Amino acid sequence: MADIINLLPDNIANQIAAGEVIQRPASAVKELLENAVDAGATEIQLIIKDAGKELVQVIDNGGGMSEADARMCFERHATSKIQSIEDLFQIRTMGFRGEALASIAAVAQVELKTRKKGAEAGTYVEIDNSLVKKQEPCQTAEGTSIAMKNLFFNVPARRNFLKSNAAEMRHIVDEFIRVAMAYPQLQFSLTSNNQQLFHLDKGSLKQRIIAILGQHYNARLVNVKESTDYMNVYGFVGKPETAKKTRGDQFFFVNNRFIKSPYLHHAVMNAFADIIPADSYPLYVLFIDVNPEHVDINVHPTKQEIKFDDEKVMYAFVQATVKHALAQFNVTATLDFDLDPNIQALDAVSKPFTAQQQEEYTHSPLYKSFTQANQAHMIDKSSSSSNLKHWKDLYESSQNTPEADGYTISSYTVEPAAETRPAVTYESQPHATASVIDERWQDTATDQKVPVQVHQQFILSQIKSGFILIDQQAAHERILFERYQRALEETPMATQQSLFPQTLQLPPADAVLVTEMLPELQALGYELEPFGNHTFVVRGTPADMQSGNDQATIEGLLEQFKNFSELKINRREQLVRSMARNNAIPAGKILSAREMQNMIDELFACSMPNVAPSGKFTFISFKLTDLARMFERGN
Repeated sequence: MADIINLLPDNIANQIAAGEVIQRPASAVKELLENAVDAGATEIQLIIKDAGKELVQVIDNGGGMSEADARMCFERHATSKIQSIEDLFQIRTMGFRGEALASIAAVAQVELKTRKKGAEAGTYVEIDNSLVKKQEPCQTAEGTSIAMKNLFFNVPARRNFLKSNAAEMRHIVDEFIRVAMAYPQLQFSLTSNNQQLFHLDKGSLKQRIIAILGQHYNARLVNVKESTDYMNVYGFVGKPETAKKTRGDQFFFVNNRFIKSPYLHHAVMNAFADIIPADSYPLYVLFIDVNPEHVDINVHPTKQEIKFDDEKVMYAFVQATVKHALAQFNVTATLDFDLDPNIQALDAVSKPFTAQQQEEYTHSPLYKSFTQANQAHMIDKSSSSSNLKHWKDLYESSQNTPEADGYTISSYTVEPAAETRPAVTYESQPHATASVIDERWQDTATDQKVPVQVHQQFILSQIKSGFILIDQQAAHERILFERYQRALEETPMATQQSLFPQTLQLPPADAVLVTEMLPELQALGYELEPFGNHTFVVRGTPADMQSGNDQATIEGLLEQFKNFSELKINRREQLVRSMARNNAIPAGKILSAREMQNMIDELFACSMPNVAPSGKFTFISFKLTDLARMFERGN
């Protein structure tokens, strides 16, 4: 019987391995930047074309490679970092497994130019689908230039899974920032389609944070630094006012390697728990130095997920360090026990309490009322009967006023009823503090039913066969979704010009996203103008939206958009869903009777009134026959 097991050809094996390491252009950016850092470069350039689909090029002034190394670096598991198994647990460099360049060469066309310091000539290598097409001497600057062209040209199915240019560029910017943030002592630049997006000069960590995230953080950073024999934690956290509704300004580095750790993120969130809103995210750039023996960085091909040998110690130390930093810089809430100078000058404070004064005060009626019978509310009837009589007369006189037959308390009027029990009338005020059922609605005609809000979350409305219970947030989301869809497909929404335009400062990756979405945002009523350095000027907002904190509104929109980006829907639908979710009336919002009725009318004018864009039901109907059965009315 013939054998059926064969070894895979090298090029196919490399393509399979590349699927783990190179998932998108940003994956190649990460690997090439880390190689440049490991090469001892002090200046690193990243050049991008067509969001990395056409070109990803990294140029560095590092140590360069010899002719043999230039050829060997594209072989699988070729590495200068590992000589024995013990070395695997002492890793302090960025790359070490020798998979990156082999994986890139398996799914792209690669050109490498490199020259070692002091060498007379360099080496040029051209690789296509893991096959070396050309290798020859060349003239080039000291260091290495590696260009990855036409990613996934030989794996069309993989290329089809790439997202839009805006989404891919956002991932590229994220990877660039993570490496640049970890090495502020190096110079970095990023150019996309011949436009320079970043030029980061060498400097301190604080200068690098400000250069990347914006000048407005200059006076809003709190220094964090704690050291023990086991680990060191240092970096910066933002003051509470820098917290945002969107993620993106959170960075953890372990031994200068960016990591994703929900566990440690939770530790920082706990440290901020009492000083920022629950749905906000604080800025932090935190570095943890720990002996590599306590960390396993080999648990994932991208090396962004790692394991600690004692996670509880890491959690406790990070949380305590951040809390201590916030308290040390007077960011956390504290009680001020200093007395006002005017109060300190009073006789009661500045002069001694004499024995004669003590005798007088301990025999006074006021002192006794707080000490006798252990009752702070005890009242001496003999000394206060006149005062009590005054309040009694006032109370009794109020019972005889004309208003007693129907007096107003806040937004509700208790009126005399024709029957034995009174009816309670709900006055339809948009800013009422609660909702009370108007019992008279039960006797009105069907087309005059007054909707009722239940616990500021649901709307109860009577129909001929019973009643319906509407989820106000889901219903409004459906209404807005269809309204925004019409704006993109048919008639753009009206824009309300801002009297005082606001400046919108965004994280770099979000700025790239907004730039790509400007035409759609304009159709939805936003008028945004790029202002450079990841900044936009908001000159107008949708006319049906309440203007105000445009920064928070757009941040919320972006957060929703990023949440929806994992779904297999086009960018326009992502944006429409995000707008609807972000602007929908939330649970807890008080609605007037007119607002509720308008919402009901608009909901049932929708093409799909029964479900929200998320798939949740917008309303549930209750039939009289079902209610009768529930209350055993038929028995």
